[in-house]
Amino acid sequence: MEPLLELTIVTFGPFYEDSFRSIVGDAIMANQHGTWREDYREMWLGLHDPQNNKHVVVAEDGDTLIGFAAWQTNPDKRSGEIDIIAVATDQRRHQVGTALCTHAFEAMKQAGVEVVSIGTGGDRFHDAARAFYAGLGMTAMPLVHYYMAL
Repeated sequence: MEPLLELTIVTFGPFYEDSFRSIVGDAIMANQHGTWREDYREMWLGLHDPQNNKHVVVAEDGDTLIGFAAWQTNPDKRSGEIDIIAVATDQRRHQVGTALCTHAFEAMKQAGVEVVSIGTGGDRFHDAARAFYAGLGMTAMPLVHYYMAL
């Protein structure tokens, strides 16, 4: 679990500490994501739970973790969602993310899923993610989430 957590923190740390904080300020950052590292540790405890339709796949190069994808399915709605995906910085643009998503999509299809979704941010940090998802053939549905410190 530690390598998965480390890759998660390295991947998403710049979002929380640089992008999100610079957009919303310190008060909202502290309130919404002040414990983001611990939140990810907590998340990992229940991320892979096949009995509850939650799955994780990892990509490795020898003994080195280079990426992962986690997803869940809702059999009643025949839908699935990629919860989180991360690829090591030096492995990006080498088709690792594509392989992870392709694996997840195929597993979901085998489970009866007809529609899959993934969420991402609209900030500059997530530019590459949005381009990647569009390249996979996914359709964006713009949403806006507002914050205000009181």
